[in-house]
Amino acid sequence: MEVYIEYALAENFCMDFCLLYAAKAACKNRAGLWRISIAAALGACFAVLFPLFGISGWLSVVIKIISGALLCLAAGAFSSVKGYLKFTAVFTALTFALGGALIAVFSLSNINYSSGGGVILSSVPVGIPLFAALMLVLAVAKIARRFVSKNSNIAVTCCIYAGQSSVSVPAFFDSGNKVYRHGSPVSVLPQSYAQKLIDVKGIKTFVTVHTVAGGKKLPVFTADKVEIHCGEKVISLRGVTFCVAEGSRSTAVLHPDLAEAIK
Repeated sequence: MEVYIEYALAENFCMDFCLLYAAKAACKNRAGLWRISIAAALGACFAVLFPLFGISGWLSVVIKIISGALLCLAAGAFSSVKGYLKFTAVFTALTFALGGALIAVFSLSNINYSSGGGVILSSVPVGIPLFAALMLVLAVAKIARRFVSKNSNIAVTCCIYAGQSSVSVPAFFDSGNKVYRHGSPVSVLPQSYAQKLIDVKGIKTFVTVHTVAGGKKLPVFTADKVEIHCGEKVISLRGVTFCVAEGSRSTAVLHPDLAEAIK
């Protein structure tokens, strides 16, 4: 079967993106879509270039496993080794499951396919419509959130820890908050609560937040630990990023990605 490089790159990118996003959703990882896109692009390049080296046998298997692990490292936002291993295990399981299912379908349907670079290529462009369907689902979900915000009505109490200091602040999830820094979602903490933590962590970086009034640079810090109290359920997260808001605000605004942890 003749395969063009543009087709191979597109097919591999779409398959990797869908698998990485599925792993993100299953693990409730807080990585942004741009990180998954970059990782999927790297994976597509590897899948296309790898067969050119002519490596086969056990060495080929080892290299593919290592490349998959590095792909997950690039795609996810991790605060612990356990989270990374879980993400990698889910991604690997999904890859094997999808690959086995496609081989079975192609064999039963007498469809020609090639399994050379770790991702199956066939005369039927499976990855591309799969990617289009995923994009449609994400677009519909985004539109729905503009009209029906599930998370904005969830009132919680947020305990934020930095060193030996901590603060407890009422908070809610805002589906309109789309601020990210280096792939990590950024929540908003009132200055009155943040000052005690800032004295411990210090402020070295800033993030630009866009509002109807224009863009504004706000100081950013990463908490050692955050406990979200939602009724009787308590969720503990590490490495949560906050920007410090000026003014008289009395509640914290949590990024909607963090709401995945309490579902």
